[in-house]
Amino acid sequence: MPRSAGTVLIIDDEESLLDVFEAALSPFFDVMRATNTRDADFQLQRRAFKVVIADHLMPGGNGMNFLVRAREEFPHMQRILVTGYMKPEMLLRSVNEAALFRYLLKPVAVAELIKVVQDAAQALALKLEKVDIARMVTVVQAIMEDLHAELRTGGDARS
Repeated sequence: MPRSAGTVLIIDDEESLLDVFEAALSPFFDVMRATNTRDADFQLQRRAFKVVIADHLMPGGNGMNFLVRAREEFPHMQRILVTGYMKPEMLLRSVNEAALFRYLLKPVAVAELIKVVQDAAQALALKLEKVDIARMVTVVQAIMEDLHAELRTGGDARS
């Protein structure tokens, strides 16, 4: 996937993890980073992101709650939660409430991170393509209905 694959936002309070994630993803994406959800909210208002990756637990903000809010405001943006907790009920709730594309368990392998983010960006592109196709179909249907109406009236509808 070329570097022009879009912009990714990474939110984590651990600078060293941000460094690793940014180094892994920057050959493929433009990468922005935030160390807390407040800074991440600010960045979401200033720039469009294809994918946002948030750590689950951070001082001053919960990544899962952030992703739920992001879903409401930016429904097409893909969301990934990174967590060190394996409680199945918490993960299921996160997937459902935030409509996560995926969750990643710490420690995250760099190859896994890259693949999941690339898959998320590709899934978003396909989703947006489907929206475009649906719009085109709607336009074609309207044209067909107009033509059909003209044929029924013998062409008087254009006058």
